[in-house]
Amino acid sequence: MSWWEALVLGLIQGLTEYLPVSSSGHLEIGNALFGTSGADNLTFGIVVHAATVLSTLVVLGSEIGRLLKGFFRFQRNEETTYLLKIGLSMIPVLIVGLFFKDTVEQFFGNGLIIVGAMLLVTATLLTFSHLAKPRPKETISWGSAFIIGLAQAIAVVPGLSRSGATIATGLLLGNKKEQVAQFSFLMVIIPILGEAFLELISGDLANTTSIPVTSLIVGFLAAFLSGWAACKWMLALVKKGKLIWFALYCALVGLLTLALSV
Repeated sequence: MSWWEALVLGLIQGLTEYLPVSSSGHLEIGNALFGTSGADNLTFGIVVHAATVLSTLVVLGSEIGRLLKGFFRFQRNEETTYLLKIGLSMIPVLIVGLFFKDTVEQFFGNGLIIVGAMLLVTATLLTFSHLAKPRPKETISWGSAFIIGLAQAIAVVPGLSRSGATIATGLLLGNKKEQVAQFSFLMVIIPILGEAFLELISGDLANTTSIPVTSLIVGFLAAFLSGWAACKWMLALVKKGKLIWFALYCALVGLLTLALSV
C-alpha cells in the first residue's frame, strides 16, 4: 500500500466512521479498488479505527472528563450510572470479540456482495428511525443501553454501519437524538482501543502486514483529522434529524456495489 493509497483510505475511514454509512464497508470498497490483500486490510483497519477513536477523545474530551470526575468520586451519581450503562453496552461486542473473532474476520477481504447487502440493511434501519415516532425518553435506560450494544455487536459485519445501527436503534427505542449520538460515540472507545492494544502487544500489527510504516502513519493521521471533523459534524447533524439522506446514500451505494459484484 503506497502512502497516497493510505491517505485516501484514511480519509475515507475518518469521514465514514461517524457518518452512518459504514466505514468498514467503504474501506472494503476502497481496498477492492486498490487491490490490497486481506491481511493488510485487517491491519490497516485496526490502525485507522484507533485513529478515529482518538479523535472522539478530542471532540468529547470535556464530557469524558466530567464523567470520569464523577465516577472517581466513588459514589452513586449520574456520571457513574452513565458509565456503567456504557459498560453494559459493551458486553455484546466483547463476547463477539472473544468467541467469534475468526468468524467475523472471514467477512473481510472476500468480495463486496456482503458489503452491498449490509449497506441496504443500514439504509433500512435509518429509514425506520426517521419514520418512527416513539414516545421520547428523558434518559437512556439500562435496557436501551444493552439493546444498543447488541446493535453495535451485529454491526461488526462490513457494510452495516456501527454508528448508523446504534443511533437508529437508540432512536427507535425513543431516546433523544443528541443523547444517543453521544452514547454511540462513547461506547466504541474502549472496544476499538482495546483491540488495537492487544494487536500491538501481540506483535500482529508488525508480523501480518506488508504495509510500510510510512503508509500506516499517513493513514493514521488522515483518519484522525477527518474523524475529528466528521465527529463534530455528525453530533450537530443528528440534532437536526437529517439521517434520511444517509439512508438514500447507503441504498444507492449498496445497489451499485451489488450490481458491480455480480
